[in-house]
Parts: sequence; structure tokens; C-alpha cells
Amino acid sequence: MQFTALVALPLAMMLQIADAISVKQMLTFWIAGAALFWIGRIVEGYARV
Repeated sequence: MQFTALVALPLAMMLQIADAISVKQMLTFWIAGAALFWIGRIVEGYARV
């Protein structure tokens, strides 16, 4: 989960720079990626218990 989030954020930036997506779509990618990373950290924490 965390790896996917870490890949999605730079990918969103590159797509926006290339004008393939809008700024709104890039920000949506960023929010979704940050949420996915955060959920992955929570799941990882519960897996260690």
C-alpha cells in the first residue's frame, strides 16, 4: 500500500507537468496517495502487534 502511494505522487506530478491531467486531478492523486500511505502505516502498525 505504501509503495503504491509513493509511486502515485511523483507520477501525478509528471502527468501534470506533461499536461496530461489537470491541477485538480493532480491534487486528487496527492490526497488519495497521502490517505493510502497513512492507511498503510496503520495496517503495518497493527500487523506488528
